[in-house]
Amino acid sequence: MTQTALHFDDRLGTVLRFRPSGEAGARVQYRQLLDLLGMLPAEVAGAQIDAAFDRLAELGGVLAASERAALLGEPGLRLRSPRLVAVLAQAEPGPARAALARAELDEDEWRDLIPALQPASRALLRERRALSPPVAALLTRLGAYDRGLPPADVVAMPAPEGIGAIVRRIEAYRRARQELPIPANSDDPRLPLGEDRPATRRVQAFDFATDAAGRIVWADPGVAAMTLGLTLDDPALAIALRRRQPLRALRIELAGAPAIAGDWQVDAVPRFDPFGGRFTGYRGRMRRFAVDAGALPALPRADSEADRIRQLLHELRTPVNAIQGFAEVIQQQLFGPTPHEYRALAATIVGDAARMLAAFEELERLARLDGGAIEIEGGACDFAAIVEATAGQLAAHTAARSSGFALRRDADAPLAALAPAEGERIAWRLLATLAGTSAPGEVLPLAIEAGDRGVLLVAELPATLSARSDEELFHAGPGSVPQVIAAGVFGVGFALRLLAAEARAAGGKLERRDNRLELTLPGLTAPVPDHSPQAARQAG
Repeated sequence: MTQTALHFDDRLGTVLRFRPSGEAGARVQYRQLLDLLGMLPAEVAGAQIDAAFDRLAELGGVLAASERAALLGEPGLRLRSPRLVAVLAQAEPGPARAALARAELDEDEWRDLIPALQPASRALLRERRALSPPVAALLTRLGAYDRGLPPADVVAMPAPEGIGAIVRRIEAYRRARQELPIPANSDDPRLPLGEDRPATRRVQAFDFATDAAGRIVWADPGVAAMTLGLTLDDPALAIALRRRQPLRALRIELAGAPAIAGDWQVDAVPRFDPFGGRFTGYRGRMRRFAVDAGALPALPRADSEADRIRQLLHELRTPVNAIQGFAEVIQQQLFGPTPHEYRALAATIVGDAARMLAAFEELERLARLDGGAIEIEGGACDFAAIVEATAGQLAAHTAARSSGFALRRDADAPLAALAPAEGERIAWRLLATLAGTSAPGEVLPLAIEAGDRGVLLVAELPATLSARSDEELFHAGPGSVPQVIAAGVFGVGFALRLLAAEARAAGGKLERRDNRLELTLPGLTAPVPDHSPQAARQAG
């Protein structure tokens, strides 16, 4: 252990040996723990650290939220520990807002922490203006927007001054909203100010999350403005809330904007605080009820088959979600102590259910891609850099086996015309499949270059796959090809079929040529530096 860690342990041990007896002592020790844990290196862990966090939670129950918020706002406090920021972000809005405003995390730490935060904490973090563009983009992608007025201190003032303060807050809110771009196809409700607007599209399904009272605190970006703050009011839901039970095919009615008004079917699972086991609400999906088939035009056969597959997967997903939810209740001992043997069995069930749900998602994605029900999100990404980064991630496995990829990257390869998340998904599916089936000592050549239609990735097949016919390669069942790393639940053949469907939906293709695979993705055209007639004549 380093000298710094020893010094830190000595100081923390000294603080923990003192048990405060009054509120003043609790306030002092709370600030001391904030100072020590706030500068805690990310790699330091141990029983003493856990005891310090337990003491911090205990003191938080003694001190009022306003006092904790004031302590977090004192000068000189440095919050550089992601674990401490995650704990403080789960507190009441006042302390959570103060902690998120003072946190000094780097970009990678924010990107690791934000997905684990509750929707309410993400909304508080969105109030912070000094966020880097990637962090702000991540918050936007997770549905965190500026939806409220800027926070204001509660200060006694005469009535005219109070009105003036409110007016200033509204003006600040208006300016902040003007800085936030609104997509052209946004479903957010708008005031009837006489401008032209497209006809309202009726929402058919969306994901959501609630707080412990059943109030929606997060929803898909397209419906967030219409649903945030709505309370799911139903007698059956009230019973499930008290019992912390999953919601299965619950029928509720939403009132509001025309796009969301009407009857919905709700499927959701309970969520619990990972630090204390406290019930925090539900996360799930709402779907419209099926309408009379006679009122709809006949669909093509391919679409009908895709719809039937999706319906079948929904019927399978519902009981698996229920089993997973009850297994988590047993594993986390939410209803009382449980023998370790049963908790271990419950943990196994939770893992198996997660793998089944992942399999359902892969099947549904392939069915929707083949049926044209979804499109690959467009955009711009450096696909060559994504492939290089993915190969580097897989090196943690391949290096130990003296296998991996010999990457050749063309500097002239254009950007791919798809979103970075889609590029990462495609790169992982291909490289993980190849790395998982390669033999020890087998290094596969991998080239990324500019193709006729965009970006071209050429990868040599491992020996276990190159000897197979096209039919065997793309239709191999689970277990037919040994895999150390799996890019999917259903094996090599299904992963390559899904990859081919994703490439087609993006405007590219996946082809086999002899003992190699060629993946083509559409590229972005390089900008022309000068469009003047004189430049055009010179180019001619």
